[in-house]
Amino acid sequence: MNRRQKAYQLTMRSLFIAIIIIQAYVPFLGYIPLGVINLTIIQITVIIASITLGTKDGMLIGGIWGVVKLIICYTSPSSLMDTLVFRNPIITIMPRILIGLFAGIAFKAIYRHTKKIVRSSIVAAFVGSATNTVFLLSFMSIFSSHGAMNAYGVTTSSALIKILMTIAITNGIPELIASMIIVPLITKAIFKSTRLKPGRTL
Repeated sequence: MNRRQKAYQLTMRSLFIAIIIIQAYVPFLGYIPLGVINLTIIQITVIIASITLGTKDGMLIGGIWGVVKLIICYTSPSSLMDTLVFRNPIITIMPRILIGLFAGIAFKAIYRHTKKIVRSSIVAAFVGSATNTVFLLSFMSIFSSHGAMNAYGVTTSSALIKILMTIAITNGIPELIASMIIVPLITKAIFKSTRLKPGRTL
């Protein structure tokens, strides 16, 4: 990696970290509150980081998101989910790290075959957003089912599963669509403005 690439990595990494922190703390920049759960758009930042900086940096940015969210849950919780579910680091941090991992792998795999930034970014956006939804809800049901049931006001595991499946549809699909639209637009602009080839950041 030459000096220009190192400077690019450092600058962009710092920028993404700053954006993640702002999105985590400022309403409507990273989350759209919808009652007991938030519609998440902050995963878009993690996906873009994994595409433009590489898988490792994507995992780093995702992990920072998870840590910041964990801190918020302990210091200024905004819902029952924050106090009863998201104080578990496995639920709060791990899915966010996996976004960077799987989105980066997906982009790399598609780009190597197509050499198309937009097409590869769309696939990475789909994979990254789906990863967040699937792993977050799965970890909630596995590692904090009792807390989730209390937060949602249900008493049986079957009722909780129905709620989580509903969330996967009503929240997960809009998040997926938003990611697939926004991510390729931003990644294409970043690569065009920096004149760096995607393959050099993987």
